[in-house]
Amino acid sequence: MNRPPKIRVLIVDDSAVVRKMIAEALSSDPEIEVVGSAPDPYVARDKILELNPDVMTLDLEMPRMDGLTFLKILQQHRPLPVIVISSLSQAGSQTAIDALEAGAVDVLAKPTSAYSIGNLGPQLASRIKGAATARRPAPAAAIVRPTVPIKVSGSFDPRQIILIGSSTGGVEALRAVLPQLPDGLPPICIAQHIPPHFSKAIAERFNQLCAYEVREAADGDTLRPGLALIAPGDYHLIVGGEPGQYRVRLTQSPPLHHCRPAVDALFTSAARCGGRHATAVILTGMGHDGAAGMKTLKAAGASTIAQDEATSVVFGMPRAAIELGVVDRVLPLGQIPQAILATLRDQTTAASLANRQAA
Repeated sequence: MNRPPKIRVLIVDDSAVVRKMIAEALSSDPEIEVVGSAPDPYVARDKILELNPDVMTLDLEMPRMDGLTFLKILQQHRPLPVIVISSLSQAGSQTAIDALEAGAVDVLAKPTSAYSIGNLGPQLASRIKGAATARRPAPAAAIVRPTVPIKVSGSFDPRQIILIGSSTGGVEALRAVLPQLPDGLPPICIAQHIPPHFSKAIAERFNQLCAYEVREAADGDTLRPGLALIAPGDYHLIVGGEPGQYRVRLTQSPPLHHCRPAVDALFTSAARCGGRHATAVILTGMGHDGAAGMKTLKAAGASTIAQDEATSVVFGMPRAAIELGVVDRVLPLGQIPQAILATLRDQTTAASLANRQAA
């Protein structure tokens, strides 16, 4: 049996120590081969031409040319799946967001010690495999660039809740969905595979783009209409309480699918309390996180939506949920905001009818 070729990786970082740590972390994966490394973009340019890598890891703070500038040039002249591995301070996180908008597939925090790279190793390998299969559909911002959110009329059932899970390519997918949603909707909980510190910067960026409040979740937060909470990096976001009186908990229970936050943790917890009042959306991402949780939600009566293959950067997570038969609607990214609103209206109408029949 012919084995598929290994994924060829080029590591670009000005620190020889970090280059060595990343290479060693990937060396144990039989599906990945580190074919070279470079200390700056100028050397990386020559290595790309010489080695023809499948995926590149890229630091953002480097001498001679910063990583963001190099990424923009690269995507224009020699598109290549890129995973940013950088120091995610507050300032660095803002630059990492710019890198995603410029075409990077994913962002991970730079290791600071042998211990941290040991923890990062399986996650990095998984992200590299996802990047190797990533397609580059039209950027999310190009699919939908709203000047105003979709208009809605009427009110919603106070027990409703919106749940969104995403991974590789998910930040840009969320940028196509969240600003389209109007203020006053039921509360939104988001689990995006994301490193620590980066989640706060992402929440702040979305808070500027959206008509409602978006922020990083804090333990004990009460969910309310017009609020979207993003799970912090390295914490699972758990929904509890009663319908209409939801609260969230943050936990550092073991990672699921090498991820914390995990979409399955969010979806499964919401199934126990939100059930048929939930609308769950699964967006682009590597692997199958979220599929089992969506199955649990569907069994509890939730409405479910998945992003289609054509607009997904990586179709792993949506495909896994679809193959389980637990997705009501499979849609292009640009149609998902309207589908969320239509689902909320249908749920509200059904709840109102049930209340009248019970009276």
